[in-house]
Amino acid sequence: MKVFSNIGEFKTQKKTIVTLGTFDGVHKGHQAILAHLIDNSKKENLESLVLTFFPHPRAVISETSTLKLLNTIAEKQELFSKIGIDNFIIHPFDHTFSELTPEEFVKQVLVDQFNVAKIIIGYDHKFGKNRAADFNDLKAFGAKFGFEVEEISAKQINAIAISSTKIRMALQEGDIELANQYLGYPYKLSGKVLKGNQLGRTIGFPTANIYLTETYKLIPKIGVYVVAVYVENKAYYGMMNIGKRPTIDGQNLLIEVHIFNFEETIYDASIKVHMLKKLRDEQKFESLEILKNQLHQDKIDALAYISKLKVK
Repeated sequence: MKVFSNIGEFKTQKKTIVTLGTFDGVHKGHQAILAHLIDNSKKENLESLVLTFFPHPRAVISETSTLKLLNTIAEKQELFSKIGIDNFIIHPFDHTFSELTPEEFVKQVLVDQFNVAKIIIGYDHKFGKNRAADFNDLKAFGAKFGFEVEEISAKQINAIAISSTKIRMALQEGDIELANQYLGYPYKLSGKVLKGNQLGRTIGFPTANIYLTETYKLIPKIGVYVVAVYVENKAYYGMMNIGKRPTIDGQNLLIEVHIFNFEETIYDASIKVHMLKKLRDEQKFESLEILKNQLHQDKIDALAYISKLKVK
């Protein structure tokens, strides 16, 4: 897969088949559309191209937007590379780009830059300044400029019954298993390990404190989770707490991972955490001893869940 950081970088003599959107989550619904795109590209001997945007258009157009995203740019790029798209463009979305009229967008981007032969879009897709144009407008532009337009119907989309909004809601409610079912893969958090106050060591549960560099990434609901942890591409299981550690009167939100059967020091290392299941909400305990006992129970519960995964 060739990756481009803006529309202007892409050049081709070959005709392309294009789809575009934010694709936040690259979930099962997106995957169905992308599989259709690739299938068409092979049948019609066209180069497949996906255009996506960063920042999310909603965050640029609405100054009050607090939207958090399901993927970082790096995660999205990794997901697309596995799907098998020929070309992936992450275009910087800004106010200037948002001012392009529908016809300017079609002529300057789709026709002149992408050499488009066919475009595939969802039934409710809007584009151009103020999102003024829709599928019917795009069909008219296709007739004018000589490209085909295919619509993913409402019936097809609704049959999949998945949306990025539904996944965000599931994560905000702590329903990791439902979110993962919609995504088709485990929800991920990636970051650098920072040195903490090492309280966990004193009660037998040392943790890696993870700092997320991308502040736009959605952090799921506060609580304790079963996770898979990847350190230098080697996989381990563990449990993760997202919370403020109320037992010791913590104030700041922390993401801490206790990795099972792991003794290494990994400060400053980059690690990936795949979230698998929520164990419980974060609680305030009367003493560190009671907290320690609960952590032992959490580990028992986590290992029981992991053993079931290994049986499948």
